[in-house]
Formats: sequence, C-alpha cells, structure tokens
Amino acid sequence: MLPSGEQIAIAHGDERAVVTEVGATLRTFVKGGVAVIEGFSAEEVPGGARGQLLFPWPNRIGDGPWSFSDRTARPSVDDATFATSIHGLVRWRPFRIDSVNQNRCSLSLLLHPSPEYPFMSEVSVAYHLGKLGLTVTTTVTNRDTVPIPFGVGFHPYLAVTSPTIEGAELEVPARAFVAVNERLLPTGEILPVNGKDLDFSIRKSISGHELDVTFTELVRDDSGIATVVLVDRAGGEVELSVDRNFPYIQVYTGDHLERGRRRTSVAVEPMSCPPDALRSGKDVVVLEPGQHWAGSWRMRRR
Repeated sequence: MLPSGEQIAIAHGDERAVVTEVGATLRTFVKGGVAVIEGFSAEEVPGGARGQLLFPWPNRIGDGPWSFSDRTARPSVDDATFATSIHGLVRWRPFRIDSVNQNRCSLSLLLHPSPEYPFMSEVSVAYHLGKLGLTVTTTVTNRDTVPIPFGVGFHPYLAVTSPTIEGAELEVPARAFVAVNERLLPTGEILPVNGKDLDFSIRKSISGHELDVTFTELVRDDSGIATVVLVDRAGGEVELSVDRNFPYIQVYTGDHLERGRRRTSVAVEPMSCPPDALRSGKDVVVLEPGQHWAGSWRMRRR
C-alpha cells in the first residue's frame, strides 16, 4: 500500500512517466534517463503540491464565503500563514483509473458537493506520451443542475541537471503579471513586466530571483501555444507549453520549500484563472449543466 495509491506507468521511445491513483498526480517523467520534472518517490507523500492537479481552483483563495448560482461556499483555511485555502480539493483524493495503454492513461473523479465547493462536477485527466513529449488534457463536466464556476491548474516542478537552479536561465513569454497583497491574493491590478526584475520575456539568469509570481498576457505562436523554457547551466533544456485555455502561468522557485527541495527546481504551473478567481470572478470558467470544458498543456526535454 503506497501513499499515492496505484502507480500507472506509461512509455514512448526513451520517455517514461508514472501517474498516481491519488490526485491523478504526475509522479515522475524522464527522457533518456534524465528527469524532466523533479518528482517524488513512490514511498513519499508529495510536498509543495508536487506534480498535483489543482481543481476546482488553482493557487489560493481567500477566507470568507463566496456565492454562485444561489449557493454559498465556505473555504476551509489550509494555509495558516496567509489565511487562505490553497490548490483546490482533489489532490488527495483517489481517482478512478479509466484506461491504461502503453503510452497513455486516463483517470477521472466525480467531485460531490461540499461546504468548500457546493457543486457536482466531474474532472478527467489524460496523460499521453508522444513525439511532442508529455501532453496533459483535462476535461471538466458540469454534473449539477445549475451553472458551476471553476478553475484548473497543475503543479509540475521542472528539473535541472545541476544540484540547484543557480545559473539556470528562464524564459517566460508574458507581458504582464498579477499584483498581489501580503497574503499573496490579487489586488486587482495587472502590471506590465517591462522594465521590472520580473521581466523574463527575454531569457535570463534566474540567480538571485525569488519568484512566486502569476504571469499573464502570454505571447503565443500562430497555433495559440505559449512556451516557458528553463535551461540549466549544463545546457539541459525543458519546455512547458500551454494552450489558450491556460491564460496564466505561476512560476515558483521553491524558496520556502522543505530543506533539500529549496531552489532545486522551478515550478511552472498552467492555470485557467488567477488566484482567488472563485471569489473575484476574474476569468473563472462557467459551465451550464451537462457542458464540458477541456484544456491541454505539454512538456518535454530538448
């Protein structure tokens, strides 16, 4: 009996990934024996939301009730430092394993109403290894009788081949970031990165930068894809790309993680909405009964 439940292994060429039953979590991903993400062992309980799916909200929401469709939600504070509720409700729940093939697996969870989120929803996640690396597609379905709001995020830590991220270079194709207060909740301002230390639109060293930032106004290619690049000092390069359904990317350099994990990787988190979206309404996704939403992101080592 492992803390994260059944371990689902998929492979394609020289790529290998393991997804866990608990949380539909991405535990490991390697290419040619080299880590693409900094994961965790099968015997560990993941800290720092490592590899987890964040639903029905990514990042954090403030304390105090919020309402939608004439129903009231009352978040439980689980980050005492900032008096916020962080990273949603599903990351510790066992998912149903729907299918497993050589290079693909899919898992799903029916999330019943609770005081924290009084709506019936279903979330399914498909992991697929192929020529573009690992592609992750999330589908959310409204199983309720009223419109429901939600946000989706993921929390992979991109790996470097050196002991720390010092000397690594980061490129984030964003024109702006979300301003936050002392509780790391949005102030309502979206500020340009131009001319600030937070401007990583042109690749630069991450040394000396402590980041826990929500980037937005992403610069995309002709197919609508925005790509974050992390290059370590040995030249190893990892890319994480998001489609248009993920207009926000959180970048976290792990400065406050447990000892041994601080600044050893960079969390690059696709998000469908900013922090506190269920309370603010900012870019929250709303589904009518029976409707679906789907978004994809992918990553690879070059």
